[in-house]
Amino acid sequence: MSGNVGRSTATPEALLQGLLACEAPGPRLSEIGHVAEIGDGIAIVSGLERALADELLIFASGVQGMVLDLEPGRLGVVLLGASDRVSVGEEVLRSHKVASIAVGPELLGRVVDSLGAPLDGNGPIEAITSRPVEADAKAILDRLPVTRPLRTGIKVIDAAVPVGLGQRELIIGDRRTGKTSLGVGAILNQTDTGVICIYCAIGQRGDAVARVIAAIREGGMMPRTLVIAAGDDEAAGLAWLAPYAAMSVAEYFAGQARDVLMVLDDLTHHARSYRELSLLLRRPPGREAFPGDIFFVHARLLERGGQFADHAGGGSITVLPVVETQAGNLSAYIPTNLISITDGQIYLSPRLVRRNLFPAVDLGVSVSRVGGKAQSPALRSVAANLRVTLSQFEELEEFARFGTRLDDATRARLARGSAIRGALRQGESDPMSAREQLAVLVAAMEGQFDGMNERTMAEAMARLRSAASDEQGEIAEHLAEEAPLTEGARERLRALAHRIIAQHGRQTDGPDA
Repeated sequence: MSGNVGRSTATPEALLQGLLACEAPGPRLSEIGHVAEIGDGIAIVSGLERALADELLIFASGVQGMVLDLEPGRLGVVLLGASDRVSVGEEVLRSHKVASIAVGPELLGRVVDSLGAPLDGNGPIEAITSRPVEADAKAILDRLPVTRPLRTGIKVIDAAVPVGLGQRELIIGDRRTGKTSLGVGAILNQTDTGVICIYCAIGQRGDAVARVIAAIREGGMMPRTLVIAAGDDEAAGLAWLAPYAAMSVAEYFAGQARDVLMVLDDLTHHARSYRELSLLLRRPPGREAFPGDIFFVHARLLERGGQFADHAGGGSITVLPVVETQAGNLSAYIPTNLISITDGQIYLSPRLVRRNLFPAVDLGVSVSRVGGKAQSPALRSVAANLRVTLSQFEELEEFARFGTRLDDATRARLARGSAIRGALRQGESDPMSAREQLAVLVAAMEGQFDGMNERTMAEAMARLRSAASDEQGEIAEHLAEEAPLTEGARERLRALAHRIIAQHGRQTDGPDA
């Protein structure tokens, strides 16, 4: 069935009369309710005893609502439009449909709201079919282990916190630590992979969403990306519904054996919108005023991701949910909930941001519980000791701050650790290919960047990346065959880095430069 997903241009009265005319003969014709109370984003409706959970209701003013609470004599309804358009006493009609979103390849390259209505001004979307925004997660027997890598193009993640297709990896950190940049960078690295991408903006400012869209379009990924936006000036109900709608679209593509990457930015705003709606509906508040089912709200969403068996579609849904912390407090209610639901977390540290170390991934706290099995063997053979080396360096660096006299071996270890940390720096929206990552990491782990100052290292890495992109032969074969890096291939990378650095010249500035 095809239909126009855009907002209807019919008057509210005509819409109401049309729905009444379409009703089959019988008792349903008398099922017209009335608005008893109005709140900011919610309405209490009476007179619709047969309404179902998650059913869409049509208000006489044209606003749609979704049934959230079922109680004797009253319905708690989440408004999916401006609440000031609804008045007490106006008529409400059942739609006999659950909240759904249009799905299909026509959505790719578009910006839509939580109900699938276009926001980009490029005309209506012809929907092939639709799916309910709420759906059960796939059963265990319909799932497969996570064994294929999702290359994010961010070397510190691909090397030390690898993510696999079908994994749910949390991105967590304070404001302005680069959480969105990590998600957008992962999307931009899928230009040659065939992965479908969905960016879901929940409660974000309009200018922030516009910058993300511009970055995706500039990176050439917009034709394979859908943006679902529920801004901070939209109804709280739309913000609450947005990630479920995004997941329904992802399930459509996964059911066609496609791999989908979804960035949910962010679930902190999602939890707050649900708390706001719940308190207005007079649900009992619990810890931090969140209702008792807030864990289930996120669990039933994220459990829909995964790698699916052939009989269940054969595709995968990789989810990168974003959550915001305050003053690095990882033990707050929502962060701890999401940490326990997901398969690991990438923690962005304000301490590293203050030192201008981007991406500010704290490897001491970040972990990937299932992605290690999906990591490229070539990259694993190079970065196996990366986390330990950096941890030892940071501990040694703390002792060196006391100004004690250091022997030559300690200075050498400090120089090596500083070089590795510098090699992990990466610009925003600048994904790196697997060959580029291998070349830079081999040079750093082998000590060829030791003693370089920051500017010289950046120039050397840029030249090395360019040379590695043209490198073919044995290294490319290892990456294609998913084989460990042999000593011969490692030696070729060493020689490449040595030649680049020798041609460019070496400028040193101490181990802490």
